[in-house]
Amino acid sequence: KTSGDKPAFKLNSLNASLLHHSRENQHFALTFFLCLVFFIGFLLNMFSLWVFYCRFPCWTSGTTLQFHLALSDAIATPVTPMMAVYFAMGNDWPFGRFLCQVKIALLSSHFYGSTIFLTLISIHRYITVVHFNKSCHFKRKAFVQKLCACVWCLLAIQALVYAILLPPSKEKGSSQCLSIHQRNLTDFYFIINFFLFIFGFLIPFSVSAVCYGRLANTLTNLNSSTAKGLKVKLKSQRMIGVCLLIFGVCFLPLNIVRTLGVVLKKFFPEKCDVLQQIETAYYTTWILAGVNSCLDPVLYCFGSQNFRDAFQSFQAGKVDVPNRPNRSESEMTANQREMD
Repeated sequence: KTSGDKPAFKLNSLNASLLHHSRENQHFALTFFLCLVFFIGFLLNMFSLWVFYCRFPCWTSGTTLQFHLALSDAIATPVTPMMAVYFAMGNDWPFGRFLCQVKIALLSSHFYGSTIFLTLISIHRYITVVHFNKSCHFKRKAFVQKLCACVWCLLAIQALVYAILLPPSKEKGSSQCLSIHQRNLTDFYFIINFFLFIFGFLIPFSVSAVCYGRLANTLTNLNSSTAKGLKVKLKSQRMIGVCLLIFGVCFLPLNIVRTLGVVLKKFFPEKCDVLQQIETAYYTTWILAGVNSCLDPVLYCFGSQNFRDAFQSFQAGKVDVPNRPNRSESEMTANQREMD
């Protein structure tokens, strides 16, 4: 090399160092917020599962759906420490193939389990309020339990397929796990993204929006002059707001940014800087999607008087398990509270 090349070489080295330093700062922020969001979500969902398991004398169909939603939120917790290390190391996966597959399986079950159970809760609320005087399978706990079992079977199959078809790979000296920079998976990411966008977000969101739209239309004609009518109206309005907030704020940005990322990677792979920014935006929306774990317990408070009573008793320091009444009396009381 000539002496004239040395300043340029030093300048390039300095630029690379500055770029690496800025990425470390960026990853540190992602790591911090990831840990914060999922730690809060973990506490709230562990509390929710405890309430459902220990403080409910008898489950109704609505309680069953809420419990499975809390369970789908909680299963993402083991992934958080691994993702935090992944971000801190500059998107270099150090845990090997098996844990990468575990990460993919748990994340897919978490995100798409949440959207499915939110949709089922929307349908259940619509049927409970709008068709309160009609017999329906959705009001029967046994049917809902079988439905939840089918959902978990589908989630398990999906998780297994993704874990097998999306292995980690080496890209420019770093190990990538579930990243748009995996060049050998570009076409598969492109195809699977639109499958997830349509069946994992668009259809559940559309069904929920239709249910809540018809529910809102019914609430405008509901007699709110009585205490019970006003209670049902306020409760349903709050559930509408929280559910649509979760879909719009938590899941919509994730799907939009991911779609943009796979399209750019497939058709404009040379845009490295843009792809890097898209990847950062994707992980940011991924953390934002994790906020749903913090918002779902609010949905339980609006959806169940028993949950509110348990939360209030916990605040008051009364953590004893209530005496369980006989089954018929308990189911009658629980169903009445669900209607209210």
